Amino acid sequence: MVESRSSVQREGVYRWFSSLTSAQRAEFLCGLLDLCVPIELRFLGSCLEDLARKDYHSLRDAEIRANNPADLSALTNITDEVVRSKLLLSLALLGADNREAAGVLYRTLTHIDTVINNYGLALNDGRTEEQFLLLFTMASHHPAFSFHQKQVLRQQLGQIQDVLQVRGMMLQGEASRKGRGHQEHGHNQVKGLDSFK
Repeated sequence: MVESRSSVQREGVYRWFSSLTSAQRAEFLCGLLDLCVPIELRFLGSCLEDLARKDYHSLRDAEIRANNPADLSALTNITDEVVRSKLLLSLALLGADNREAAGVLYRTLTHIDTVINNYGLALNDGRTEEQFLLLFTMASHHPAFSFHQKQVLRQQLGQIQDVLQVRGMMLQGEASRKGRGHQEHGHNQVKGLDSFK
């Protein structure tokens, strides 16, 4: 009975996890890793190493570029979707101890203040939103960044989330007003029809 209930709960967690965005998954997994004891972390590291080995050859060139500060310094226009995709790949492949490359990425990512202030962080679609959220979630947890850098990146992630939340509330308000306007228009039409009776 207990095993059956446990299996149902596990399936529910799997379904819930599958419905999360990439940024939410990364955040959740980092939280779980913080809860693990050292022996569990070593085991998970071995499992991850084995899984990563399968893609080693296909990602080898990208990994070399991701750990080369000169290559990373060319990725500066964070408003460009192609650049954001390359930054995401670079963060995923960045070595845990590559402080120099992390410094280059940090300088690029900290220009988000300028982007938000000058361009209003025009997030026109879900893909752009997701890229920014994933980019800053990954960076704020990546071991190559110093504690201070992670703190700054975490603050910027919060700033992006605030912008998105305000934008979402504004869109929800507009939809609500349109819905009420449509209802009032329909109500007025019914009133108009009553005068013909």
